[in-house]
Amino acid sequence: MDYFRANIEAASGYEPGFQPQGLDVVKLNTNENPYPPSPEVLKSLAGIEAEQLRRYPDPLGNRFRDAAAELNGVERENIICCNGGDDLLRIAVQCFCDEKRLLAYPVPTYSLYPVLGSLQNCKTIEVRFDKRFNLPGKLAATNATLTIVCNPNAPSGTIIPCDELAKLAGAIRGVLLIDEAYVDFAEDNCVSLAKRFSNVIILRSMSKGYSLAGLRFGYGIADKSLIAGLMKAKDSYNVNSVSVAAATVAIKDQGYFRKNIEKVVKQRRRLRQELEELGFEMLPSSTNFILVRHKQAEAVEIHKELMQKSIYVRYFDYPGLRDKLRITVGAKKQNDRLVASLVEILS
Repeated sequence: MDYFRANIEAASGYEPGFQPQGLDVVKLNTNENPYPPSPEVLKSLAGIEAEQLRRYPDPLGNRFRDAAAELNGVERENIICCNGGDDLLRIAVQCFCDEKRLLAYPVPTYSLYPVLGSLQNCKTIEVRFDKRFNLPGKLAATNATLTIVCNPNAPSGTIIPCDELAKLAGAIRGVLLIDEAYVDFAEDNCVSLAKRFSNVIILRSMSKGYSLAGLRFGYGIADKSLIAGLMKAKDSYNVNSVSVAAATVAIKDQGYFRKNIEKVVKQRRRLRQELEELGFEMLPSSTNFILVRHKQAEAVEIHKELMQKSIYVRYFDYPGLRDKLRITVGAKKQNDRLVASLVEILS
């Protein structure tokens, strides 16, 4: 007997990056920040009391909403807390898409988008980027109810100027969700568009820049009417007391946050230079990873040989990506070991 809906049976599901075990592993395949979160986060976790765990959390996470609103120059009602950025993506697709309401996005991009579309049983329209990952002009003509643009894009690391996304927001009839999960490593962001346009949602993650991937916390910024509608579809208590406390102190410690970002950007610059010297080609990256293609060696073979050395990077068996590897920017020792191993493999 078939218990599942047909679209659920047909869905392949999202495949997260491999999680290798062991102390001698160099893990550069899931875009985690190589540096620890703010010491204030650990203090807040140590201060959690039993009474906070016994009670249900604030269903809206208002402590964090206030802190995020102050940082982004908006009001509490412009913020929604989520169980990671993926939670906001799921809520948005559920709210705006169905069999008659379309989902559109440029590709290649974050592979969760089509999975969410298939689970919602909505038609998805994929518009291909060009080789330099410029915003496709045809995206505005899809007539989609929800358009998602990952910016900076994953897995390319490239960024689209905000003025181009502003034109897109003004041209479409539906909602534009700008997935800024990696924007902490970029020189600019598009939060101003959420203030200018009533149809723009900005997604932010605490996983990357704030080193809280294990906490699962993200948030959205949008017009108050959009936030009110999204609230209807979230889980009743989608963020817990511990994550709200930790994420709040993390986002308030901007001094520590900026120092961590500077370290990642410095290593990104250095890693890019050393990879170019080894014969890799790449576009500029505004993230904590680099998408590379070797001029001669095959990506899948490099991937296999690195795994044999307990070094893990990401290989995507998808159109437009099979000749490339996505490499997370690690700490100096991790990057040193990666480069030394690549020298051996490519020699």
